[in-house]
Amino acid sequence: MRILVAGGAGFIGATLCKQLLLRGHTVVCVDSLQTGSALAIDRLRKFGGFSFIRQDIVQILDIGAVGTLDQVYNLACPASPRHYQKDPIKTIETNVIGTRNLLDLALQNGARFLLASTSEIYGSPERKPQREDYWGNVNTTGPRACYDEGKRCAEALVTAYRSQHQADTRIARIFNTYGPGMQRDDGRVISNFVTCLLDEKKIEIYGDGNQTRSFCYVDDMVDGLIALMASDCATPVNLGSDHEVSIMELACIVGRVIGKSVVITHCPALIDDPRERRPDLEKCRRVLGWQAITPLELGLRKTAAFFAKTQQAHVV
Repeated sequence: MRILVAGGAGFIGATLCKQLLLRGHTVVCVDSLQTGSALAIDRLRKFGGFSFIRQDIVQILDIGAVGTLDQVYNLACPASPRHYQKDPIKTIETNVIGTRNLLDLALQNGARFLLASTSEIYGSPERKPQREDYWGNVNTTGPRACYDEGKRCAEALVTAYRSQHQADTRIARIFNTYGPGMQRDDGRVISNFVTCLLDEKKIEIYGDGNQTRSFCYVDDMVDGLIALMASDCATPVNLGSDHEVSIMELACIVGRVIGKSVVITHCPALIDDPRERRPDLEKCRRVLGWQAITPLELGLRKTAAFFAKTQQAHVV
């Protein structure tokens, strides 16, 4: 198949491109490189069947340059609060205007479309675990709203295209994902913890550290995305791990994996930072036959090895 991956230079997107190429597909990657990695593109160029278009999805793509398509994955939006809060208007435009442009492109090609949505659409949830029929608890004017509400609007847009234009669509609600390929400075908790310990710095924890997350290894997440794209399920599906840990527990686990003592500094809690996050995964197991299989400590070991290698390359 010929598959377009928007955001294919990003953390999950680059891993998805690689896996699709390994499965014999032709991949067209579209990325503005706002937060994506040029190094990831260089690695992907080594595969036959890969092409790259540097473009913002807020701008309409030239269908002649893109060519015919069978599938369109939309992963094009910064996912780290540090990045998406820098330009909240741009974040909203990417999620809404960009998603519409890609939906139109998919319709013109008769291609199946998958939106990479997020657990952030649940906001700071008052129900645990979060099931797909939970409407969430989102602050519509808070600092995270540009991303949370942008993704909620993108889901509504995808649903409208399906009902009004009979678009062939899928929606994945991605929970916290980690692994090799993350950027050192992306501001997310696992990259922060691993790089601080490798650099022999104190770990900063926002708030009391009792807030919880459920972390999914990137290879597992990509397998889930591909399974959802291949399925007949048109309604939103949670993808992630339901192994829940507190941020304090995570710091200790990372220290044990790396073999470094952990010194913690507590910082003021972040505004609207969810206290609990754990997906209900019954639907993805039943409908997709998929579940995350990489234990947290094994995934952290692989992630730490990746950062240690990139740290050495940076020093050299």
